[in-house]
Amino acid sequence: LDRPKWIMGIAIALIAAAGFIIPFFGSEFLPPFNEGSFTVNLSAPAGTSLEESNKLGTLAEQQILKVPEVKYTARRTGRAELDEHVEPVSNSEIEVELKEDVTRNRKEILKDIRENLAVMKGVNVGIGQPISHRIDHLLSGVRAQIAIKIYGPDLMNLQTIAAQVQATIKSIPGIVDANTERQTLIPQLHIIPDRTAIARYGMQVGEITEQLEVLLNGKVIGQVLDGQKSFGILLRASEEDRMNMDNIRNAFVHAPDGNLIPLDRVAKIEYEKGVNSISHENTQRRITVSANVEGRDLGTTVEELKSKISERVPLPEGFFIEYGGQFEAQQTGSRLIGILSLFSLVGIFLVLFLHFRSWRIVLQIMLNIPLALVGSVVAVWLTGGVFSIATMVGFITLTGIASRNGIMMISHYIHLVEHEGEMFDRKMIVRGSLERLVPVLMTALVAALALIPLTLDPGATGKEILYPVATVILGGLISSTLLDMAVTPAIFSMFGKKAIEEYLAAKKQTEASGSFLVNNIS
Repeated sequence: LDRPKWIMGIAIALIAAAGFIIPFFGSEFLPPFNEGSFTVNLSAPAGTSLEESNKLGTLAEQQILKVPEVKYTARRTGRAELDEHVEPVSNSEIEVELKEDVTRNRKEILKDIRENLAVMKGVNVGIGQPISHRIDHLLSGVRAQIAIKIYGPDLMNLQTIAAQVQATIKSIPGIVDANTERQTLIPQLHIIPDRTAIARYGMQVGEITEQLEVLLNGKVIGQVLDGQKSFGILLRASEEDRMNMDNIRNAFVHAPDGNLIPLDRVAKIEYEKGVNSISHENTQRRITVSANVEGRDLGTTVEELKSKISERVPLPEGFFIEYGGQFEAQQTGSRLIGILSLFSLVGIFLVLFLHFRSWRIVLQIMLNIPLALVGSVVAVWLTGGVFSIATMVGFITLTGIASRNGIMMISHYIHLVEHEGEMFDRKMIVRGSLERLVPVLMTALVAALALIPLTLDPGATGKEILYPVATVILGGLISSTLLDMAVTPAIFSMFGKKAIEEYLAAKKQTEASGSFLVNNIS
């Protein structure tokens, strides 16, 4: 109270320092999970038989089981066509369960598994965890934290750019499991209509393709009824004819005049190599490069990744890159929570203003929010210096808790002046502060003691989301409670007199209006 300007200066300096540190923190969508198990995805070249894929899966399981901490593995190779997430037999998913008495940390175990699986050349390997792995899949359609989607009109250029992107990101610290979407060249039968020859016979291209569709794909031309059951009658060439190149060349098509014309007279028929699958998104061709992040925060890694790709990977005209996965979800979520935070602060201001009828009192109460920010920032810095969606939720929760201390202090100052005859002076502020010391400490300690168990053993399974929320709230509670005892009395001694006068005048006016209304009604 002797040096209120010094106290205010120190508070402003602490708040400014906390705000200055925040941009240097890393960022991620969700804290790293510790589920006690892993999910290993293997992707062999397209066309790999079930028998060969089974051998690769068995080899992978044997390599994984060499890690001492692994308890057992369970594998699924391919998924049936009626499954919601159908997979070709070239893809395998291995669930890896760890032993209960694991002494090494998760990072070391993952490193050993990756080194053991490095012997599997030509197979894309991705390692995640059961829940986080499925969250990644839901966010971007890719079973990895980062999805780099390259769009363009030409497939060969897409593959070249994807190879350059993969080579670029592999050199970035923290990037693991960098893989490019599988696109394998396989033999394909191409039937290319000769428009000049077709016109010579008085035919149209559509007539030829319609007949070829019936010949090779088949056409349902009727139904057979068997009691309550019905079966379609499919007309098409036999499998032997459909698989024989000479038979396809010699197949006849009907001309308008009734003549039968061999197919090779009106079309060019040849085998060519083409990609096994072409992915489209928003009507554009795309190829995806995926990667995980290990031992580093997601936000910083992606920013470096984007910078290096823009420097080293030139994009031809008509090609562009989008970044998806957890990074995209983190940006969207942070933006949404930032907007909701502003609504929360406005809501707190309006509720307090409706009660106190003085914006000066409201601002002094809400001063506790930035004071809480100081402790929260220190807590984030001490626990790794990484912001996540869970951390931001903790910040929002803290705004209400921190405002409560200011309400308890300042409302008591007003009570002493309004109802107990105290004058606005040093004696009143000291009395009010001492009388509110126990209630403020009690409410803060109750919340803090309840949060302490959540801040112990951050690596425990199930605490991944709760731990950052608890640490942010606990750190903010400590700083706002301790600073509140010094800052609020000092600030109120400087600006509180006019605020109380404003509050009493507004209350008196409200009571007078109410009395006038009652008298008129009477």
